Amino acid sequence: MKVMIAYPPLDSPKGVPLLGQNRQFQYFKEPTYIYPVVPAISATLLKEAGHEVIWLDGIAENLSYSEFEKIIIKEKPDLIAFETKTPVVKKHWEIINDLKKLSTNDYRLWTVLFGDHVTALPLESMQNSPVDFILTGGDYDFLLLNLCNTLEQILPTTYYLLPTKLEPGIYYRQNGQIKNTGEFQLNHELDSLPFIDRDLTKWWLYAYKNGNYKRTPGTYIMSGRDCWYHRCSFCSWPTLYPQFRLRSVENVLDEIGMLIEKYNIREIMDDTGTFPVGDWLRDFCKGLIKRGYHKKIYFDCNMRFGALTNEDFLLLKKANFRLLLFGLESANQKTLDRINKNLKIERIIQDCKQARKAGLYPHITIMFGYPWEDYEDALRTLNLGKWLLRKGYAYTVQATLVIPYPGTPLFEECKKNNWLKTLDWERFDMKEPVMKTPIPDKILLSFVQDIYRISFHPEFIYNRIKSIRDKDDLFYFLRAGWKVLGHIRDFSGGNLDG
Repeated sequence: MKVMIAYPPLDSPKGVPLLGQNRQFQYFKEPTYIYPVVPAISATLLKEAGHEVIWLDGIAENLSYSEFEKIIIKEKPDLIAFETKTPVVKKHWEIINDLKKLSTNDYRLWTVLFGDHVTALPLESMQNSPVDFILTGGDYDFLLLNLCNTLEQILPTTYYLLPTKLEPGIYYRQNGQIKNTGEFQLNHELDSLPFIDRDLTKWWLYAYKNGNYKRTPGTYIMSGRDCWYHRCSFCSWPTLYPQFRLRSVENVLDEIGMLIEKYNIREIMDDTGTFPVGDWLRDFCKGLIKRGYHKKIYFDCNMRFGALTNEDFLLLKKANFRLLLFGLESANQKTLDRINKNLKIERIIQDCKQARKAGLYPHITIMFGYPWEDYEDALRTLNLGKWLLRKGYAYTVQATLVIPYPGTPLFEECKKNNWLKTLDWERFDMKEPVMKTPIPDKILLSFVQDIYRISFHPEFIYNRIKSIRDKDDLFYFLRAGWKVLGHIRDFSGGNLDG
C-alpha cells in the first residue's frame, strides 16, 4: 500500500504555520520548523511493515498548493494522512474535499486526520468533510499502521469486517453512517518502536531553522508520552495523552548514539511534555556521561518548576544539558492555582537562579489574556518576565496569548462562563485574543511584544555578550535577535479591527 504522510501548504498573509509537533499553533513571520516526532515514527512503522511511504511536508519544503497537488497526482497514494490543529482544521476539510475529487473508477484515495483537535471533536470533522478516517489519541502512529494493514487486507466485498480488525480509537464510515471502534487506548509499548528513519522523513528540513538550537544540525526525540504532570488546564496534549508512559533509559541512549554516529547531530531536543525526573533522570544523565555523549551533543528538554533539586541541576550540567524549557505562564498566584500549575511564584525565581548558577539556560514561556486577569495582573507577569531576562536568570522567552483549545479544561470553563468571543476555529491562531478579558485586545498584544523587546535592553545585551564563549554562542545570539524581530511582528495586531 502506498501511504503519504503530509503537511499541506497553507498559504496565508499571516505567515508560516507552525503545525507539526506543537502544543500551540502560531503563524510565524520568521518560520521555525520543528521535527514532527510521532508522525515520523508513523512513517517508519509503515515502511518497516512493507508499505511504500512518502513524506511530504509542504510547509517545511515551501511548496505551493499547486505543486503539492501535482505531487499527489503523480504519486497516486492509496492513503494520505494529515496532522491537524484547531486553527487549520477547516482548511484541511477543504483540502480533503479537493483530494477526494481525484478519485476515479479505478483509483480511490483514502484520507485520514489525526491530532488533538480531532481527538476532542472527532464527529465535527466527519460531519463537515468527506474524510474517511479519524485517529484519536496520541498513539496515532500505532493506529495508522493498524489501519493501513487492515485496508490492505480487506476487499470491497468484505469491508463490513473493518471494525473487527481496527484498534480502539478510530472513526470510520460504513453504509453512509459514522461509526467508531470505541475510546482510544494508550497501551502500546514504546520500547517496541523502531528508531525513526530520519532519511525517509527528511530530517534535514528541521535541523537548522529552529531558534532553540545553539549548535546545528539538531533534531528532536521523545523519551515519553507525554507529560507526567498532565494537569495544566490550558494544555491540549493531555487530550492526546491522558496517561504517561516512558521508554527505557537504555532505549533512549541507544537512539542518541545512533543520531550522533549516523547524522552527526550536535544538539537534541527531547520534546516529552515534561522530561522524566527522579531515578530515571539520574540514570539517563549517568548514561550520557558513561557513553561520552555529553562531549558530543547539547541536550535540551521541557521541565517543570519545582521538579528538580539543586543536585539535579548540577548533574544535568555535568551531562551537558543546555536549555531547560519552563512554563512560567503567569506571575499571579491566583492564575497559577486556577490553571492547576501546582506552583508557587517563589519557586519560579528560585529554580531560574539555581539553573543559571549550575550553568544551565532556562527558557521561560509566558501567556497573556486570562479572562480573570486585569491590567495590573498582566503587568505583573510582564515585569517578572522582563526582570528574569534582564538579570540573566532566564535566558530566552516565548510569549503568547492564552488560547482555549477544544478538549482542554480551560475550553470547558470558557463555555461555562461565556468567555468565548467566537467559535470560528480559524481565529484561534493566536493573532488575537479569543476570550473576553478586562484588557483591550491591542493592549494584550502589546504585552506580548514588550516581553520580546527586552532583547534590546542594555543590561540584557550586556549579559548575553558576557555569556559568549565561542562562535556557536555568537551565531546563536545573532539568530535569536532576528527571531525576536519576527515575534514582535507576529503580534502586531493585524487581525484586530480599528
